[in-house]
Amino acid sequence: MSLTRPDANTLIHTVLDPGSWRSWDEPAPDPAPPGSPYAEELASARAKTGYDESVVTGEGTLGGRRVAVMVCEFSFLAGSIGVVAAERLVRAVERATAEELPLLAAPASGGTRMQEGALAFVQMIKISAAVTAHRAAGLPYIVYLRHPTTGGVFASWGSLGHLTAAEPGALIGFLGPRVFESLHGYPFPENVQVAENLFRHGLVDAVVSAESARGVALRALTILCAPRDARRLAERGGRAARGPEPEEGDVAVEAWEVISRSRRDDRPGVRALLKLGATDVTPLNGTGVGENDPGLLLALARFGAAPAVVLGQDRRQQQAGRQLGPAGLRVARRGMRLAAELGLPLVTVIDTAGAALSKAAEEGGLAAEIARSLADLVMLDAPTVCLLLGEGAGGAALALLPADRVLCAQHGWLSPLPPEGASALLYRTIDFAPEIAKSQGVRARDLKRDGIVDRIIPELPDAAYEPGAFCARVARTLEYEIIGLMERTPGDRLATRLARYRRLGAAAPPTGGETGPV
Repeated sequence: MSLTRPDANTLIHTVLDPGSWRSWDEPAPDPAPPGSPYAEELASARAKTGYDESVVTGEGTLGGRRVAVMVCEFSFLAGSIGVVAAERLVRAVERATAEELPLLAAPASGGTRMQEGALAFVQMIKISAAVTAHRAAGLPYIVYLRHPTTGGVFASWGSLGHLTAAEPGALIGFLGPRVFESLHGYPFPENVQVAENLFRHGLVDAVVSAESARGVALRALTILCAPRDARRLAERGGRAARGPEPEEGDVAVEAWEVISRSRRDDRPGVRALLKLGATDVTPLNGTGVGENDPGLLLALARFGAAPAVVLGQDRRQQQAGRQLGPAGLRVARRGMRLAAELGLPLVTVIDTAGAALSKAAEEGGLAAEIARSLADLVMLDAPTVCLLLGEGAGGAALALLPADRVLCAQHGWLSPLPPEGASALLYRTIDFAPEIAKSQGVRARDLKRDGIVDRIIPELPDAAYEPGAFCARVARTLEYEIIGLMERTPGDRLATRLARYRRLGAAAPPTGGETGPV
């Protein structure tokens, strides 16, 4: 790997459209007393680097979209943030907010400027406050952590991104290794404070070069800045002319056959759906606070014209023994918060044989995370669509269910336990699993009859035989449902959602599907 890393100006011109950069910076005042050693340091840094301060702010275009930018320059006093640099940053963030611009930040800093002491230290508060206000206005904030990013910068505005990427091999950590060794007398463990390790622990979403960071930001902003006006989206997608997907392909299949088909190794899952049915897909990684779960996928994506935050259970990872645990639900809740904050539609994809059953899952708060996911999702201030794509067993499935609209693949299903588990619970043997499945009303058509599902997506005759056509069919249906929800006000959506789940079972028919209870 090359050790050459772009400086602030090179990075700006690498990421933005050619010729689009315009500086917002005014001449930096001198914070140091004339003739002081600090004044000499500042003068030397300016002469040596060609920069007047440790941060550069301004605007440009990215794929033709106007964006605000703030970038650190590490060669200027280690990119440290003093009062002048902080004021420059805050003014840039405030201007971006006032002008409703997405904000791109690229820190590379040792943290607080030690020459300015406590006053410089507390500047991180006002920078964080400005970024938080920007996010609260529903505006995207994308961070690219560069080598090195440590101290108060990493512990404030460097860690507040909706999406966070990092430079390959970058040193990123709270306490710099040199300071740690000086304080403790032994070196910090190797390979901990590096970008790739942060990615493994779900702290950053991608590790990419500056050239690739441009593509990541372009794709992400295509979703994050997509119009929220349903009429404009409908015109782009042709939804009004097309209408909803037909359901005539939904032919009767026995419950156990449905379950068997949902478990096929070659059945398309959420990854296939994103690959074959979506565009502008930008994967996000982990909770952002130090946890990851390969069984739960989180991404930004577009279905037709409709943008969405997608969180889905990854059947292949779970089949490989990585069952969904509490960290996976915390990843899901990150997706819910992202949708709520940016006003983006949320699509949840259920495809799970059940949550992890383990000591770690219990001690990690699995049940509590299911409860929190349910509470967050049912009250979410964003349009929500749930897709029962395949297996839907237990609390892990329920946690992603309570949406405005619930769609179900023809061979998707929902049950309190896998049928084998229910049979073992009732009869101390798994032998009655087919009969239990039939009696519990788990199929798509049973779920629609009971008001749990709104629309069935046909499989012609099975998703495993037509993965491309099936995923395209699902994507068209998601687009239709998302745009329909965006035509309604948030208050109306929430009231309708709560009323829907309140009346479930209020006048329920006897259970037992078509044949009565076992």
